[in-house]
Amino acid sequence: MIINGRDIAADIRADIAQRVTALGRTPRLTIFSCDPNFETRKYLGLKERVAREVGIDTEVRVLPKETTTEELVSAIEGATETDGIILQLPLPKHIATDTVIKAILSEHDIDALNPETRGVLPPVAEACREILVRHNVSVQGVSAVVVGEGRLVGRPVAQMLRDMGAKVAVLTHESSEGEELLKTADVIVSGAGDPGFIKPDMIKEGVVLLDAGTSEDGGVLVGDADPLCSEKAGLFTPVPGGIGPITVAVLLRNLIILAERCEGASRVV
Repeated sequence: MIINGRDIAADIRADIAQRVTALGRTPRLTIFSCDPNFETRKYLGLKERVAREVGIDTEVRVLPKETTTEELVSAIEGATETDGIILQLPLPKHIATDTVIKAILSEHDIDALNPETRGVLPPVAEACREILVRHNVSVQGVSAVVVGEGRLVGRPVAQMLRDMGAKVAVLTHESSEGEELLKTADVIVSGAGDPGFIKPDMIKEGVVLLDAGTSEDGGVLVGDADPLCSEKAGLFTPVPGGIGPITVAVLLRNLIILAERCEGASRVV
């Protein structure tokens, strides 16, 4: 079965719009990006457009390449009149990413980049969980393989699957047993950014294959999994139109969750 991520995202956006109305004010989103490339600018534009569609006021702050760690930290710390902050990664290599992430207050951390943030999951991990729950897929005790260990996909997805009871193996370029693990996995989540490297003969019949890897190949957005894998997988997310739209919707839902929490805390005070 091929998952229609756009339909799932539409359901989530409808819920967000209702919650924005119930909030009684216009929530605010601030996005920070430093020297974005063409693909990143397109992604920023998508986030901004979807946010505005559900009633979230959005400001995108694009900083020049020569911005220092200290300057970016100062800009983030100065964004006090907001409900959520997105730090668009990756940053230029001369910027200390971990230092900048720590500058984001937990009540504004809608990407859940900081381990101290509670109550919301990193958006890609939550998007994967959303698919599993909606399709009644239990991962308790099953063999799951996560390809890649990046901070946006691999690490949070692996932890999410462990929390749901799966037996998780993480594959990297250094892994020697990669193909063997892929062939026996019940669930595969890939975020390697390696176009089409997962082939049908590398997976077993009926596997849940969630492709969170995106890269450009000849001017076309493609995933880590060969599209022919859909004929063998029990569940399959295409690229584009799979994990991506759900991730953006979940990101904005995280903002509303944190805004609702702040509103509740202020009423108690």
